[in-house]
Amino acid sequence: MTLQHGHILELSEKHKRLEETIHAEMAHPDWDEVRVAALKKEKLRVKDELERLRSSVH
Repeated sequence: MTLQHGHILELSEKHKRLEETIHAEMAHPDWDEVRVAALKKEKLRVKDELERLRSSVH
């Protein structure tokens, strides 16, 4: 496995964990909108980087 593939796998896991964290946060009745917005922004950043890396592999 190349270093780039390893990084893609790492980012994919991070994206998945962020999604789970967002869902868990929003499951609470008094969820923090600012925290969820920050998590979503980070998730989007990770997704963009994943897409960039995947397109450079192919």
